[in-house]
Amino acid sequence: MASLFNKIEGDISLLDPGCGSGSLTAAFVDESLRRNKITSINIDAFDIDSVIQPFIDETLALCVEKSKKHGVSIDANFILDDFVLNKTKEVGLFANKDGYSHVIMNPPYKKIATSSEHRQALKSVGIETVNLYAGFVALAIQQLNRGGELVAIIPRSFCNGVYYQPFREFLLQETAIKQIHIFDSRSSAFADNDVLQENIIIHLIKGVKQQSVTITSSPNADFEIDEETQSITATDRTTRTVPFTSIVEPNERRKFIHIAANQRDRAIIDRLSCFNCTLEDLGIQVSTGAIVDFRLKDDLRQNLESGAVPLIYSTHLDRVVNHPINSKKPNAILVSERSRNWLWQNSGNFVIVKRFSSKEEKRRIVAAHYDGSLPGELIGFDNKLNVFHNSKQGFAKDIALGLYVYLNSTLLDKYYRLFGGHTQVNATDLRTISYPDLTTLKSLGKKAHNANLSHPRQSLQRGEPAQRAVSQKQVDRILEEELAKMTGNNDNPLAVQEKIDQAIEILTLLGMPRAQQNERSALTLLSLIDLKPNGSWNDLKRPMIGVTPIMNWCEEFYGKKYAPNTRETFRRQTLHQFRDGGLCLYNPDQPNRPVNSPKACYQITTELFDVLVKYGTDEWSITLADWLEHKETLITRYAKEREMEMIPLTLDDGTKIKLSPGNHSQLIRDIVTEFGPRFVPGSEVIYLGDTGAKENFFKPERLAELGVTVDRKGKLPDVIFYWSEKNWLLLIESVTSHGAVDSKRHSELATLFAKATSGLIYVTAFPDRKTMAKYLVDISWETEVWTADAPTHMIHFNGDRFLAPHEK
Repeated sequence: MASLFNKIEGDISLLDPGCGSGSLTAAFVDESLRRNKITSINIDAFDIDSVIQPFIDETLALCVEKSKKHGVSIDANFILDDFVLNKTKEVGLFANKDGYSHVIMNPPYKKIATSSEHRQALKSVGIETVNLYAGFVALAIQQLNRGGELVAIIPRSFCNGVYYQPFREFLLQETAIKQIHIFDSRSSAFADNDVLQENIIIHLIKGVKQQSVTITSSPNADFEIDEETQSITATDRTTRTVPFTSIVEPNERRKFIHIAANQRDRAIIDRLSCFNCTLEDLGIQVSTGAIVDFRLKDDLRQNLESGAVPLIYSTHLDRVVNHPINSKKPNAILVSERSRNWLWQNSGNFVIVKRFSSKEEKRRIVAAHYDGSLPGELIGFDNKLNVFHNSKQGFAKDIALGLYVYLNSTLLDKYYRLFGGHTQVNATDLRTISYPDLTTLKSLGKKAHNANLSHPRQSLQRGEPAQRAVSQKQVDRILEEELAKMTGNNDNPLAVQEKIDQAIEILTLLGMPRAQQNERSALTLLSLIDLKPNGSWNDLKRPMIGVTPIMNWCEEFYGKKYAPNTRETFRRQTLHQFRDGGLCLYNPDQPNRPVNSPKACYQITTELFDVLVKYGTDEWSITLADWLEHKETLITRYAKEREMEMIPLTLDDGTKIKLSPGNHSQLIRDIVTEFGPRFVPGSEVIYLGDTGAKENFFKPERLAELGVTVDRKGKLPDVIFYWSEKNWLLLIESVTSHGAVDSKRHSELATLFAKATSGLIYVTAFPDRKTMAKYLVDISWETEVWTADAPTHMIHFNGDRFLAPHEK
């Protein structure tokens, strides 16, 4: 969150409302000092909980200590007070006060009633909202200077819904959205916190013109800083920049915010854009069920009896209405003076949607059709249900079936997730959705009926057949046929997800570990067989393709744009396992290609290819079983072929390692076996890196004894020798990895090894003098050069001694 701020320089004033123990403030201070452009910082951290005061005091003390070490003036204040009540009281005086340059926040989530003190306080300063988190954000925006920036982690629920419309209008009027980060999975991102809301991180800038918006996503909340680029990285992080009009449509009167993390999500929004009717246009209402059972406890009945009518709970719904059932919940309710006003006419057709989806339920919107066929003139619906009706009565069957198809479609479910921020589906949420017109609903309903999707009569006695559930495939097919007819476009965005799901199923059946049963690995498999969304499994290819081309392929054909710094994730967390599992070959065209070659490539094995083309046919199971039976034999064979290409190396202490094939590994071997014995005989190998071996060779404890401690091996040179005879450390760069020791690299190594107790020697190794000639202008003075084609000689660039440390 702290890294998202565009500008942190000069005199900074930071607001952290609802600060807790101060982790966000600490992160902001750390980021500010890292950028090294601030002169002073003033912090106001608010929280209402006195229990956390010792912890926030400690955090602020650390911020002060670190800032002073960097020569930055700092004033850090903790205000034990209610942020909303405190700031709304002073708003009248605020015009004469300086505002804040930055806000970083994780506000509290709490619904606030119209009559509550907080609601009234916010209203007094022109803020209208239904939840405390939105009030915090709006009030913080008021406190910002023009050009000030706000970064907050908040629920996604404000993006839609009538109740949040005033807040959305305020936010869009006062600020420009710069970036939004979303988490693909609530359960993965916040698994330890029982978070029911889908959260986003949003970056706003006050009082500037709205430009394009960057949308990033990650599967979870695990981020880290790349020490070399100082950029934020996350496994499978995606990024895209979109025009603001694709987030808030220009003619959208309700100002809904649609967050599409990738082109695939955008295609879903566009696919349903032809439906623009409201329920009011259709003459249909949706309401929460009227029966609150604990208030009518005396009228509840386990079974239908004289004077009782059916009572429908969510337990009666499984895409269809099954009634009665054996359950702790009652099946009926007595018609009495108390209950009569809460019962509806049992006539016509209703569509019922669960308000709460279970943890096991993959869908957010789950609808059932009820045809009014249960006995009795009245019927009761529990208040944990949403019921589509017409003035508390049912409506025409073809419209109800059409509505049933639309609400249960995968396309609508995925669309709803793009702006629905919580697992609860309220009647208000259903009112905000755009629907097909009556003609289209009737067409959908007719197709459902003609496809024999209309349901048999609800069973009246236990043990009788229940309603027949409608398959998801049938529902999606009916809607897609209608959309194709309306738009003349057969590009179904669900084809993308279908292929991904099929690929994940295949990876699971092939025995890949759970860590490779994900979308990244599925897309990688699809790229290795060049199977596009509308392609067929019986028409596959075997391209040789590298990591970057795989990522480009994912974006071009599946709309998933991965951040450039996820290349290593593809290589280390998917392709390595594919290779080791016998799914693909590495550099089949040139097995001795260097490990760091930009031409490195992968290709599906012929044996697996012959299996995959049978997917979806009668031969699939037999062919798969045969491959699995011979899987270990194939893996062993591939491993032996790779082993034959490896370069063996024995180190000074007798350690035997094998380097991957290629010029780079060969040069590393020459440095150890040719350079070492000739120029530093008896020296000790401390480190070998970037060799393609399963693990780099490293003795961190030995290096620490020599005064050097490193937390990241990537900063080290390719080879480190320690020559005890002269107490020298030789820092050797292989030009085939990251280039020669130029002035920049010389400075980096000098800084990294500044505390070394030994003399430092800097060496660049080349495979031959022809290669060396290309780098002569870059080589730093006071360094050595060695070429493997002339191993008995060395070239020294300036200095008063040959191969000796220079005075600091």
